[in-house]
Amino acid sequence: MNASHDDAAAGKAQIDRGTFLRPWVFLRGAPAMKFLPPEGPPEVAFAGRSNVGKSSLINALIVQRGLARTSNTPGRTQELNFFVPDGYTGADGDLPPMAIIDMPGYGFAKAPKAQVDAWTEMVFDYLRGRVTLKRVFLLIDARHGIKKNDEEVMDLLDKAAVSYQVVLTKIDKIKPPAVEKLLAATEAQLRKRAAAFPEIVATSSEKGQGMDELRDAIARAVTDG
Repeated sequence: MNASHDDAAAGKAQIDRGTFLRPWVFLRGAPAMKFLPPEGPPEVAFAGRSNVGKSSLINALIVQRGLARTSNTPGRTQELNFFVPDGYTGADGDLPPMAIIDMPGYGFAKAPKAQVDAWTEMVFDYLRGRVTLKRVFLLIDARHGIKKNDEEVMDLLDKAAVSYQVVLTKIDKIKPPAVEKLLAATEAQLRKRAAAFPEIVATSSEKGQGMDELRDAIARAVTDG
């Protein structure tokens, strides 16, 4: 077993930018709580509206196009999808240093209400009960800012005392002065939120902007959380 595996086995997650540049693999999709993998390495989850560009951001983060499935149909992701660095067996003493979870998008209108309710309940159960969850990265489309259903998710995260950090997506779609204005407005909104991490990460999956900053934020959340 190499040193990085030893560190992981000792419960010391060794995460840096290089962690995101090695090969990653899809571990499993969980359509219900009973299908979740056992709690093991620290986890970070990505949440956001169904058209916020979540899968594209994950693919850009780990520089693996196509790992997280993207779709032109909002609401396509209907499971909790787990991704981990490759090269670990998952046995005791050989766990990956961390896991990324792609959560079902919210705010889409075309799916049947019963189906939406079932996904929502599963997501909220995961947020409340997952001990290994270190932080939720809440994605906000820079073109639209925080919307009502984003606020509803923040309410739940605050109530559940789950740490979350806002990540602006698609900043290349608006002009730099508008980005600065949006950052200031979003920071003001987050100051009123009990569980919100104060720093905002501004990104563009298409241009690669903000990816190193996001990798650093995840590494800090996993290591310090």
